[in-house]
Amino acid sequence: MTISVVVADDQELVRSGFALILDTQADMRVVAEASDGFAAIEAVRAHRPQVLLLDIRMPGMDGIEAARVVCGETDTRVLMLTTFDQDDYVYDALCAGASGFLLKDVRRDDLVRAVQVVADGDSLLAPSVTRRLIDDMVSRRPRQAPAGLDLLTARERETLTLLGRGLSNAEIAAAFVVSEHTVKTHVSNLFAKLGLRDRVQAVITAYESGLIRPGG
Repeated sequence: MTISVVVADDQELVRSGFALILDTQADMRVVAEASDGFAAIEAVRAHRPQVLLLDIRMPGMDGIEAARVVCGETDTRVLMLTTFDQDDYVYDALCAGASGFLLKDVRRDDLVRAVQVVADGDSLLAPSVTRRLIDDMVSRRPRQAPAGLDLLTARERETLTLLGRGLSNAEIAAAFVVSEHTVKTHVSNLFAKLGLRDRVQAVITAYESGLIRPGG
């Protein structure tokens, strides 16, 4: 199956460079490019891509607002582009529904792999920089129990805690001594009860609710 992608970045060289890399992949097709948030939203509405590669800092409407609209209206998965040492807005982008982020100096193979991972419905949680980022951002904000947390069963709450620590379904299954299918059911149920889009939002929820402490 071919993965359809929209690339949005106000820097033409960056945008065209990423588009060229992705378009050369046998299983990917860039269906549109956009130079700002408004154009990115229109491109998504017109083409309904599986993945939107979206810069955080753009003129007119920034990537955070664009991500909020796209994630609220469509099933398109959003992969944010950022410079880690300058952007303090990545956490807001993840809360808006983005499924992860990439540094703009990402290697070619990592870019391709990231788009594949997000298109498959997973999230970019593996890089340690993601955990450090969430640690940092959540530590600055007051914790509050998200709506629906009290609806979780004890096992679903334990699952959310382990998701917050970055464990995969297989690792959670090993910890619970159950099948991976059972873990997938727990994950699906807690996502539905909490209104979560993916594992990134589960991590954020685990932190904000106090199930996971920054640095823990």
